[in-house]
Amino acid sequence: MSKFFAKTEESLPIMLLRAREALMKRIRPYLTKHELSEQQWRVLRVLDEVGPLEPTELGDRCVVLTPSLTRILAILEKRAMIRRERHPTDKRKQIIHLTKAGQDLIAIIAPEARKIYEELEEAFGKPQLINLLNKLSKLSDF
Repeated sequence: MSKFFAKTEESLPIMLLRAREALMKRIRPYLTKHELSEQQWRVLRVLDEVGPLEPTELGDRCVVLTPSLTRILAILEKRAMIRRERHPTDKRKQIIHLTKAGQDLIAIIAPEARKIYEELEEAFGKPQLINLLNKLSKLSDF
């Protein structure tokens, strides 16, 4: 055992990655079925939840780096899931919008994703899940 580090089971970064992977194993097949990457799904979800956004804010909310976001937006635009328009007051900027096709795809995937979330709530209990989300939110602000 290393004298420098705690066990990996006590390592917050490793345990967060393991938890994320366990959850994504259940969601990934639905995304694959609809030819979406995890990052593309996050972009669609954020646009659905928040509405039109500038790419920088969209990337921040989706936790996607700018070079990756550029590629993701190009793919989603080619699939007619999003559309871009010039910012009304600053023509150098863009605003990204979710299209009807993007909304329709979310409507198809949402029940499947919701079912997984309900199973998670059932397994851990809604209060514990809310508590976990609150703690992760605080950690994100650290």
